[in-house]
Amino acid sequence: MHQSKEELTVVMETPDAVVQHQTGFGAATEYDNLAAEHFQLSAGTDLTPLLEGLHEDTCQCPHWGYVIDGAISVRYSDESEEVNRAGDLVYWPPGHTLWVDEDTEFILFSPHEDHTAVFEHMATKMGE
Repeated sequence: MHQSKEELTVVMETPDAVVQHQTGFGAATEYDNLAAEHFQLSAGTDLTPLLEGLHEDTCQCPHWGYVIDGAISVRYSDESEEVNRAGDLVYWPPGHTLWVDEDTEFILFSPHEDHTAVFEHMATKMGE
């Protein structure tokens, strides 16, 4: 799920500030601590092979974030795909993989323990 900033509802606007809002952007109530993560991926980076061996060969951790620069291709367990571009707010539910065709920078907020387990799995795959 992604939402471009141009499509967000303006909930407050003054000469000095604009506040935009999107409801229904995933729920974090079942998770403990969230981690803030900053990513810079080079063109051609594909996380799909590093997720092999996880349930459905996908990341099972939800993420909320913002694409700063570039574009991210996301494929979900149901085989649907979307492209998240610079300026998009993103929510990726459990069951996704991603790759980038251009240099990309983004920020994620993720359940700390769940995402740490994914990072550990990926590190193991890189060591094989």
